[in-house]
Amino acid sequence: MREILRRLLTGAVYVFLLLSAIFLSSDAFDFLFMTFGLTCLYEYKRMVKLRGYYIFVAYLALWWAYIYLVQDKILINLLMLATISVNFILLYYLFSGKDKLFTNIQKFFIGLFYIGGGCIFLTMIPYKDNDFAQFLIMGVFILIWINDTFAYLVGKSIGKHKLFPSISPKKTIEGTMGGFVFALIGAYFMSKYETNISLIQWLILASIIVLTGSLGDLIESKFKRAAGVKDSGAILPGHGGMLDRLDSLVFAAPFAYLTLIIFTHVS
Repeated sequence: MREILRRLLTGAVYVFLLLSAIFLSSDAFDFLFMTFGLTCLYEYKRMVKLRGYYIFVAYLALWWAYIYLVQDKILINLLMLATISVNFILLYYLFSGKDKLFTNIQKFFIGLFYIGGGCIFLTMIPYKDNDFAQFLIMGVFILIWINDTFAYLVGKSIGKHKLFPSISPKKTIEGTMGGFVFALIGAYFMSKYETNISLIQWLILASIIVLTGSLGDLIESKFKRAAGVKDSGAILPGHGGMLDRLDSLVFAAPFAYLTLIIFTHVS
């Protein structure tokens, strides 16, 4: 009971911080996710035993450039290409069935684009034509939360078939499908509040976020298994580390951003 209360309290503080930043100002949201990104990088650095602090300097320089300076679509597309390419490398790592010993330079670039690039695109999602789409980014978070919550509840209730037992023994196929179905229901309701994208587009976006978010969760689980740790950190009592909370979002962000760009061009 005490552990449940601790988890609930931590979760409530996390959600309060997030929603306050979203509705306070775009600058508050930007700063919050710059800080979250630094925390995730610190936890990643410890897990993979990456030495030095160069990755923090590189992330801050990249984040500052792309959030405040870069407007050129070619440069944004290059960052998106690099980030998604690293994510596909990590998918190969996930499904290869064996642990890979990355070199320090590989660990550096994986962290910079997988986590750094993911946080940058997560920060860029609500910006459209110099407007800050509060309900759009809130909807992205809600879809991830719905998927995670109902994947757990459905899996615990009726889950029998393991999804990826060698990496995450508790996840089930039934739970994954349950999370997906409830996320689609959530997308339907979000389309009533954020009307800049249509119902069909919300359903497509939800599908992309759930699929890539679930893969991101498995990738972080493989990193933890390779490091021999249960959690990426302990900054969130009852929840583990910041990367444990944001692994799905960080991995899904560039794919969600790309999906929204495609919507802009086809609508």
